[in-house]
Amino acid sequence: MKHHKAKPFLKWVGGKTQLLKQYYNYYPSGLREQKIKKYVEPFLGGGAMFFDINNKFVIDTAYLSDLNRDLVLTYKVIQQKPNILLEHLYNYQTLYDSTPQDKRQALFLRVRTAFNEQRFTINYQTLQDDWIVRASYLIFLNKTCFNGLYRLNRKAGFNVPYGKYKKALICDVDNIQAVSEVLQKAQINYADYSACFNVIDENTFVYFDPPYRPLSKTASFTTYTGITFKDKEQLALASFFRQLDKAKKPKLMLSNADPKNADVNDTFFEEAYAGYNIFRVSAGRSINCKGNKRGKISELLITNY
Repeated sequence: MKHHKAKPFLKWVGGKTQLLKQYYNYYPSGLREQKIKKYVEPFLGGGAMFFDINNKFVIDTAYLSDLNRDLVLTYKVIQQKPNILLEHLYNYQTLYDSTPQDKRQALFLRVRTAFNEQRFTINYQTLQDDWIVRASYLIFLNKTCFNGLYRLNRKAGFNVPYGKYKKALICDVDNIQAVSEVLQKAQINYADYSACFNVIDENTFVYFDPPYRPLSKTASFTTYTGITFKDKEQLALASFFRQLDKAKKPKLMLSNADPKNADVNDTFFEEAYAGYNIFRVSAGRSINCKGNKRGKISELLITNY
């Protein structure tokens, strides 16, 4: 039987799948030499980097965290209860496929309402049966909503509209099982990025993928957690980057938007990460709804090696 390589189980805006081939050239040599056996990712999101690292190198342990409670909950459910989750997803797959196209929006809205109402009663502290229900809600909504967006309104309710897909892969058995297997080596936390400090040592590769700094003053799509991440927070992260580098001496990589796409005189990151390597990689802009605003732009990769 062919071994299935784990990949992101959610569509996630800002995910790094399209950039992985370029990123490979910037991974620390210690991964190839099998000297680095621990991986840390404090802004987990869709986890494309984590899965890529595991598919290409030997990693013994991982520390993964995020401040999106439902995302962390879903990772833990896949880690610990994959088969029960798959039963729920199979039922949603069957229901979606058997529902006439003109009635699927109503199905989507029923699940979205249930997901939003459940947030008032869910206990995020201890894994229980309603976690599995919530994880199945999230995966269903992600696979059937518009562009796989995760967006909350001011009351923290999920408000992305239906995506009108004729086909949607809601129950991906092989990948959920592969993801669960890979996650057995991971510690998954709902935590701020600074909480990773004590698990890091010199044989650790740390990848930071924070909410990107907007390229314009009108751009505001920077977070999936309801927590702002403006220039003050970007600078605090840069300070933590330096603190880690000095105290723990791990291999550090950080990605962010390249402000020079909009203003060639913007030196925000050159100043914040002075003394470190700053590389530029080519990325496709896919979040803009206007076709003429999509295209190739550069993003930053910052490393201490």
